[in-house]
Amino acid sequence: MTEIENNDLIAHDSDIEQAAFALKAMSHPLRLKILCAIGEQELAVQDIVECVGTTQSNVSQHLAKLKDKAILGSRRDANRIFYRVNDERTLRLVEMMRDVFCSNAL
Repeated sequence: MTEIENNDLIAHDSDIEQAAFALKAMSHPLRLKILCAIGEQELAVQDIVECVGTTQSNVSQHLAKLKDKAILGSRRDANRIFYRVNDERTLRLVEMMRDVFCSNAL
């Protein structure tokens, strides 16, 4: 990579800040597991709890953090709240991490 190409990657501080902000929010193991569970679908909180294997209270706290950081979106249907990943680029990032770090992805 040439020096000019390298400078293009870091030319926009706002892009670097946005990436760091999102990565920091996703860096907790349970939050990453939640993102993997949701994937391209929309899941109710109880379904997420069953997928990740912890308490609803714990999952709800992490869902709130991911929603606060605009990584997840939600909708309410009667007394159930459904969550989805807001941005397809986040899904691609999670998929790349799965390819790199998950032994069964090979």
